[in-house]
Amino acid sequence: MALFNPNAADFHVLRSTPKTIVITGGSSGIGLATAQLLSSLNPKHNLVLIDLQSPPASFKHDSNRLLVHTCNITKWADQRAGFEKAYEKFGRIDCVFVNAGIAEHGEQFFTDTLDSSGKLAEPDRRVLNIDMDAASDTTKLAIHYLRKNAEGGQIAMTASLAGYLASAGAPLYSAAKHGVVGLMRALKQECAKVNIAISVVAPAITVTPILTANNRRMAVSSDVYAKEMAKAGVPINKAESIALAVCWLFNEGKAGNGAGIFVQADRFVDLERGLAKSREHWMGKEMLELFRGGREAPLFDRIGAEAKSKI
Repeated sequence: MALFNPNAADFHVLRSTPKTIVITGGSSGIGLATAQLLSSLNPKHNLVLIDLQSPPASFKHDSNRLLVHTCNITKWADQRAGFEKAYEKFGRIDCVFVNAGIAEHGEQFFTDTLDSSGKLAEPDRRVLNIDMDAASDTTKLAIHYLRKNAEGGQIAMTASLAGYLASAGAPLYSAAKHGVVGLMRALKQECAKVNIAISVVAPAITVTPILTANNRRMAVSSDVYAKEMAKAGVPINKAESIALAVCWLFNEGKAGNGAGIFVQADRFVDLERGLAKSREHWMGKEMLELFRGGREAPLFDRIGAEAKSKI
């Protein structure tokens, strides 16, 4: 798998064509960095930031081309209202960055908490609710609105290195991010049929507020933590590097469908292309041939399946 270096100067589509772009979790971290890059690429982009809070005052964009919708994205009606307002204000949606998320919250599997009756308490599901369920909801909304465009559009989703190599100590976060990667893989063929490109970015450790959130061992700012990790030889990303990957995907259009851009130490590689080329190595030739022979089995409903069955 070859490294590549996306350059914002080469994003000719994003520089020349104003688009309406929805970003969940757009008021901080990777989402805010992406909004800032998009604004710098073309001040005429319509930016829709959906988050629990508004962006900081330091974020400057034409107020006529900015919509901030504050809500809890785990509530379907609230998130849906954000998309409805965006479509009403700007008349279309071209790109969606499915980005909102949280880090692992507490230890759920080896620490037992009892409820008021003295029985084992129900687990805290917030990580799965936000990082997987709400991300799936955003993707549903994105597909609904992008299908209204004859030329379709683009969806980029924030996964994680933990979505490819599970992170010890963060089982629910890892499970959710594996789910995001799986969701993209399962949707990419169907999305292509309706002119939608769907992809993921998979950052390794990145300097954002969630880096230290909910972690009592890291009672320092994310910048201080990042410096400590860098001294220990841990590869660290800047949020701006993930924003660069997202904008590269949006600029690529249909060519970016199915990509999985892994970002580590501010370097970039497409893991999905590499994994697809190496299937025989990790599946074995016989198993791969069996898989290819059975993947057209009519197990699930698919777009165009009825028309195909009549041929």
